[in-house]
Amino acid sequence: MSYVYRGTAEEGAIRFFFADSKDIVEKARGFHNTSPTASAALGRTLTAGTMMGLMLKEERNVLTIRINSDGPIGGVTVTADAKGNVKGYAGNPQVELPLNKFGKLDVFGAVGNGSLTVIKDLGLKEPYVGQVPLISGEIAEDFTYYFTKSEQTPSAVALGVLVDIDLSIKQAGGFILQLLPGADEEVITRLEKRLGAVPSVTAMFEEGLSLEGIVNKVLKGFKPEILDKTEVKYECGCSREKVIKALLNVGKRELADMLEQDRGANAHCHFCNRDYNFNEEDLRELIALL
Repeated sequence: MSYVYRGTAEEGAIRFFFADSKDIVEKARGFHNTSPTASAALGRTLTAGTMMGLMLKEERNVLTIRINSDGPIGGVTVTADAKGNVKGYAGNPQVELPLNKFGKLDVFGAVGNGSLTVIKDLGLKEPYVGQVPLISGEIAEDFTYYFTKSEQTPSAVALGVLVDIDLSIKQAGGFILQLLPGADEEVITRLEKRLGAVPSVTAMFEEGLSLEGIVNKVLKGFKPEILDKTEVKYECGCSREKVIKALLNVGKRELADMLEQDRGANAHCHFCNRDYNFNEEDLRELIALL
């Protein structure tokens, strides 16, 4: 089970989200057969997306994260909602690169240069769109920059994915800390010093710490208060029924063209890699409904 703790610290000066996203990232790996480097890049983005989805105010709100870049991974797309559902994919999920100079998975080498875009569908006439250039390609630093520049919310973001020797996901998680109005310079200075002293999220999981233990370790001295715990999951939500509805929406003429030219139709879901195939008889039945 993956889940997120949400809460505040320093008497309301800081709000936080901490995620254990191992099951989410492992499910994504299973759907997409990701290489270790792609697992890290997609997993970090899924983890951030999961927490950002829970920042949305209404259950029907949805956000989409797009990393458009020139690296061999071919970009990353993640969609999340306020109920704890998330899904995503990488353009090239099998990208393979040597370890970087630090002996770590070369996420920057896979992602490259480009932009990070966040699209929030809040039920208004137009969605909110925020975009920033990638400043590192390591994902966490890019989200930190996004929150500060696009949403004017000073934040600290940590994201991590540890891939096991059999390529499964051994650990995955992260946190987002945000300074709220009223946080003074002394709080900021202490928080920066504290964050510089804690190990990576995956290292803390490997130490055997629970997610609550990680909250207390990272925010030691800041009086963290956990407000709620939300189960989160990789949920695609596609179905043959939804594809049929989409086909009916294209209209009778377009369906007739598919029948005549292609003798059928097929739809592929990028989020779970399922294929939905419709033969000639299926299309004739759909045409008869219009």
